[in-house]
Amino acid sequence: MLVTAKEMLKTAKEGKYAVGQFNINNLEWSKAVLLTAQENNSPVILGVSEGAAKYMGGYNVVMGMVKGLIKDQGITVPVAVHLDHGSYEGSMKAMEAGFSSIMFDGSHYAIDENIAKTKEIVALGKEKGFSVEAEVGSIGGDEDGVVGSGEIADPAECKMIADLGVDMLAAGIGNIHGKYPENWTGLSFDTLAKIQQLTGVMPLVLHGGTGIPIEMIQEAITLGVSKINVNTECQLTFTAATRIYFEEKKDLVGKGFDPRKVLAPGFQAIKDTVKEKMEMFGSIDKA
Repeated sequence: MLVTAKEMLKTAKEGKYAVGQFNINNLEWSKAVLLTAQENNSPVILGVSEGAAKYMGGYNVVMGMVKGLIKDQGITVPVAVHLDHGSYEGSMKAMEAGFSSIMFDGSHYAIDENIAKTKEIVALGKEKGFSVEAEVGSIGGDEDGVVGSGEIADPAECKMIADLGVDMLAAGIGNIHGKYPENWTGLSFDTLAKIQQLTGVMPLVLHGGTGIPIEMIQEAITLGVSKINVNTECQLTFTAATRIYFEEKKDLVGKGFDPRKVLAPGFQAIKDTVKEKMEMFGSIDKA
C-alpha cells in the first residue's frame, strides 16, 4: 500500500532498525524491489532521481507503474515513492504526480535560501499529505549528475533545518554516492551523535549506503539513522548478472534473445541484493 515515509520511519527509529530506500530505474527494478519487500514483510521506499524519472518517461509514468504493480502484484507492505535529490522545480512536478515523499535538496543554496524553499515545501507537504526530507552538507560522489564533495554537516545547521518541520533529515557525515575509494576514512560518528542530540526524535537519513561496512551501518542505526539509501549496489549486481548471460552466449540459444530472458538474471540479482540489505538494516518482518 502507498504511504508517506513519515510513519514508517518514526516506527523504525523507535524499533532501532532502518528502512531501505532502493532507487528504481525501470519496470524490472520496481517489480524486483516491491516483490522482495512483500516476500520479506518489510516496509520499503522506492527512490526516484530526477534523471531516472526522465528516463522512465516522466513522474506520472513512474506513479502509474508503481500503483499498477502494487495493485496487480498484491503488495500489502507499506511503500513510499520518494523523489531523491529533488530540485525545487522537480519537487513541484513530483508532488503534482502524486509522489508520497519528496526530498528537496537545497544543499547547494546558501542556508537562508535553503531554509526559505524548504519551508515552502514543508507547508505544501502538510497541505497535500506527502513527507519531506531535507539535506544539510552535500553528500559526496555523483548521484545521477548531482555531484557533492562529501562534506561533514554542521550540527547547528541540521537543527535549524529540522526545526522547519521536515519529517527526516539527511546529513553529510563523510558518506558518498557511488563506489567508496580505497582511501575513504569512514563515517563521522561524532558528528552523527551531535546531530542526533540536537534533532531528538527526527529520523536521520544515510545516503550512499553501497559499500559501507555492516558494523558502520549498524552503529549509524543506533545513533538515529532510520533510512538508508541504496542505488549503486543494485546497478552493479544487475550489470554483473547480465554480463554473465551474454558471456555464456545464452542469448544465442533458442529464444535467449527474448528481453524477458535477457533481463531475468539481473532481475534476480536486484532481488538478492535488496534482501541482503533488508537483513542488514533489520527491516524484515517489520511491515
